[in-house]
Amino acid sequence: MNERLRSALAQRGVPPETLATVCEVDPKTVTRWLSGRVPHARHRFNVAHHLRVDETFLWPETQPRTGQAPGQGAGLVATYPDRASVPREMWLSLLLESVAQIDVLVFSGTFFAQSNPRIATMLAQRAEAGVKVRLCFGDPHGRAVAIRGREEGIGDALAAKIRASLTYYRPLLVTPGCEIRLHNTTLYNSLFRYDNDLLVNPHVWGQPASANPLLHLQKAPQTGWFDGYATSFDAVWDSARLWADETEGAQSHGRRTQD
Repeated sequence: MNERLRSALAQRGVPPETLATVCEVDPKTVTRWLSGRVPHARHRFNVAHHLRVDETFLWPETQPRTGQAPGQGAGLVATYPDRASVPREMWLSLLLESVAQIDVLVFSGTFFAQSNPRIATMLAQRAEAGVKVRLCFGDPHGRAVAIRGREEGIGDALAAKIRASLTYYRPLLVTPGCEIRLHNTTLYNSLFRYDNDLLVNPHVWGQPASANPLLHLQKAPQTGWFDGYATSFDAVWDSARLWADETEGAQSHGRRTQD
């Protein structure tokens, strides 16, 4: 079953019959697509264009592995003009389909929770299924957050946004397989990793991350962009401190020992 296509149709409110009309095919053909058959290239293009979703998200098996165009050899799958242009169903599908690891590196990541009020529950469920979940937020008391707040012209509001965002994740403090840390690092981009898919949201000086472009990368057989960004996440993660919710006296799960 192509759950991504089914989800995209549901999210957009597009019945399969309407998609068949758009693509000028029999409705039974769309049913076969939903059952897992990969359409011809021209139909894939029409479906992706009509649903406003990247084609390789709906059919990742069509992503070329050899002879790629410039940029794709580095693992670049798609680009978006801003973070809001990324379909919500893509965020959900990547999270729900993860089987090994989920890594998030942000300052506040407010949208991550507000666009999905069940985010903590969903992350806990993935952890229970064996997924390693690592969430890294800006330290609201840190210098890096203060500087970023001034650059965006919002001052202390960024630290307040981080504190508000963290409240969504309190249940994960005692969830095995989940760990939350706070970093005090100059952040050049927000990172969202789901196994071999990585969403990179670069930061433009003085602008909120939501207004900046987003790159969708996939891990390639050869070393590429994916590996560089994944390594940068690990570097920030190793320097970050564990978060304990002092308000409720909860302690982080899996405290790291100091060298």
